[in-house]
Amino acid sequence: MTSADRARARMVDALVRGGRVRSAAVEEALRAVPRHLFLPGVEIDAAYADEAVAVQHVDGVATSSASQPSMVAIMLEQLALAPGQSVLEVGAGTGWNAALMDRIVGATGSVTSVDIDADLVRSAAVHLAAAGSPDVRLVCGDGARGHPPDAPYDRIVLTVGSADVRPEWVAQLAPGGRLLVPLAVRGSQLSVALDLGSDGVLRSDSVRGCSFIRLRGIGAGSDMRARPVEGLWVDVPEAASPDVDPALVAAALDAPGPVLTAEVPLGASDIWDGFGFWLALTEPGTVRLMADDDHDVPPSAVALAAGPALAVVAGGTTSSLVRAFGPGSEAVAHRVVAALQRWVAAGSPSTADLEVTVVPRTSEPTPAGPARVDKAYSTVLLGWPSPAAP
Repeated sequence: MTSADRARARMVDALVRGGRVRSAAVEEALRAVPRHLFLPGVEIDAAYADEAVAVQHVDGVATSSASQPSMVAIMLEQLALAPGQSVLEVGAGTGWNAALMDRIVGATGSVTSVDIDADLVRSAAVHLAAAGSPDVRLVCGDGARGHPPDAPYDRIVLTVGSADVRPEWVAQLAPGGRLLVPLAVRGSQLSVALDLGSDGVLRSDSVRGCSFIRLRGIGAGSDMRARPVEGLWVDVPEAASPDVDPALVAAALDAPGPVLTAEVPLGASDIWDGFGFWLALTEPGTVRLMADDDHDVPPSAVALAAGPALAVVAGGTTSSLVRAFGPGSEAVAHRVVAALQRWVAAGSPSTADLEVTVVPRTSEPTPAGPARVDKAYSTVLLGWPSPAAP
């Protein structure tokens, strides 16, 4: 057994122990397909670490990466691939994910992988040949349009973040097919496995939090991230309140106010995929903050902005703090505490508990739901099941 074989075995063993890998088909594919062949020049230990590896940069910004193995495993489980299925992948990257899917669908299935970048397509072809997966069909094109020549597909998967559910993908799904898309919703990305119903509506089978480089080309969404001052980034979600102004957020941080305590423990995942997402759905002034040590907030935080006032949530193992900044911010902090209490009363749901329905904008008028996000091509309805009675 080579050092690469041992490193791959350790990686997969850890994914199985952690519950990321649940099916025999996904485990077999991960054990069989050598990731290091898709990352030439990367040290073996780094190639098999549970980390994303950037493989292309433009102007210092990563534009393509080999996804984190645990996220790859999660999405393969969400896809629920079977031998003989046809698959379209949007975002070929290194080719590793396509090779894994090709292994699962087998000789009777097919995988077509589309990437907008010709250099990535060429390098992916080299990697796939080296790894013994020459049957993957690589196409250089804009994945927002899908790839009609090989349609319909039993599965369509995006390995890039998307601002919307494109009508081309829905049109190219086979009846009852599944679309897996890292979808931007109110400042978060959700890996949503959507099954196509006979009525043309897509309904979620599973939802997981994720973070992917965004789609390029005609499907690229607008950049919602602002950098009002050095060392501070403010993510403003779609349909945000007009009171949200990144410059006012930065100014508020220079005027600290009272600190409220909420008897609600919050871990990092709660801040991002639990209460943080809940707040974003219920309060249109919710923003995400990324800050360096020069700012008196956690490195990654959720906050509620209202004009010059700001309330920032800081988690804890036994209780949480809500820090007020700027004039009039104490009232905003109390709103956050009240939202925390409502979240707990609802059973402290996370994004994994979400039920998502995506209705094409060309369909009949969409009924109101627990939360509604209108996009250019679709309406996204989101809600959580009611907590079980004690």
